[in-house]
Amino acid sequence: MATTSKQRLALAICDFLSTSLTDGTLQADEADSIDVAINCISEAFGVNANDKAAVSQAVGTQNLLQIYSVYEKLKNSNANKSAPSGALTDEQKKQAEALKSKGNAAMAQKDYPTAIDLYTQALAINPGNAVFLSNRAAANSAARDHESARADAEAAVSIDPKYTKAWSRLGLARFALGDAKGSMEAYKQGIEHEGNGGSEAMKKGFETAKRRVDEIAADEAETTRDGGAGAGGAGGGTPSLSDLAGMFGGGGRGGGGGGGMPDLSSIMSNPMFASMAQNLMSNPNTMANLMSNPRLRELANSFDSGGGMPDIGALMNDPSIAEMARSVMGGAGRGAPGAPGAPGGEQR
Repeated sequence: MATTSKQRLALAICDFLSTSLTDGTLQADEADSIDVAINCISEAFGVNANDKAAVSQAVGTQNLLQIYSVYEKLKNSNANKSAPSGALTDEQKKQAEALKSKGNAAMAQKDYPTAIDLYTQALAINPGNAVFLSNRAAANSAARDHESARADAEAAVSIDPKYTKAWSRLGLARFALGDAKGSMEAYKQGIEHEGNGGSEAMKKGFETAKRRVDEIAADEAETTRDGGAGAGGAGGGTPSLSDLAGMFGGGGRGGGGGGGMPDLSSIMSNPMFASMAQNLMSNPNTMANLMSNPRLRELANSFDSGGGMPDIGALMNDPSIAEMARSVMGGAGRGAPGAPGAPGGEQR
C-alpha cells in the first residue's frame, strides 16, 4: 500500500499508462514497452501497480489525466493574470471549499488517505490556496508522510507567510524529519507573524525544537571531548599496548618457554589481564605513571638484559607499585568515563 505522495503519484502514472493501452491511446504492439515501464516505476518507488485497492486510493475519484486537464485549464486561463484565484468562478470556489470541508470531516474521523485525496481535489481547482496546502500538510503529517507534509507547508508559507498554521505544520514536519534547527526557525517565523509573543502552541513547538538543537550541540561537544581524550601514540597521548609490552622487554619474544616473557596475545587471553589493560588504556594518568616509575623501569631493564622475571611478591611490597596495581585493577577507577556516577556515564 502506497504511503507517501510520491508513491501515490507513481501508482497514478502506472494507472495512466495501463489505461492508455485500453482506451485506444496506444497500440497493442506497445504493450511490452508499457509493461517494462510500469515494472520499472513500481520497483523504483516500492509500489504494486497490480494492487487495485492501492491504485484506487492513489487515484481517487479523478485519474491522472483528469487532474492534469484541470491544471492545464487553470494554467491557460491564468496566463495573463497575477493570481490563480482570479480565474476561478464562484462555482469553482464553492466546489473547492466543499471539497476542503469534506477533507476536514475526514480528518476528524482520522481517515487521512481520504482527507489527502479531498484536499488534492480542492487544490486541483485552486492550486494557489495556502489553506488547502496547509490542511493537506496536516493530513500528510498525520499519515506519517513527513516529506510530503514539509513540501505542502513550504508551499503554503511561500504563498501566504501570514497564514501561521502553515508555519506550525512546517515546524512539525521538519522536526519529524530530524531537522530540529529548521523546525525551530519555522516556529520562530510563526511566532513573529502571530504577534504578541505568539500562541502557547507555537511557543511550545519552538521550545521543543530548541531543546533538541541544544541536545544535539551538547552531544557533539561530548563526542569531540571523548575523541580528543582517546588520542594516543607518539604525540604525547596514551601509550599503546605495544609500548606497554616494550616496557617489559619487547613482549613478543620467548613464547612462554624457558622462563622468557610470554607473548602479548597469551597475556591478553587472560580475562584479568584484559581487564587490567582496558583500565590502563582508559586512564592516561595511570598509564603515564606506570611508564615513568623508576622501579618498574629498572626491573624491565634487568629482565631485558637476561635477569629473568622479577619476584612479584617482592615487587608488590613496594607501596608505590602496590597502589599503582590497585589503580590498574580498577580499585581507584570510580571516576573513569562511563562508570556509574561519573559525568557522561549514561549508556547510549
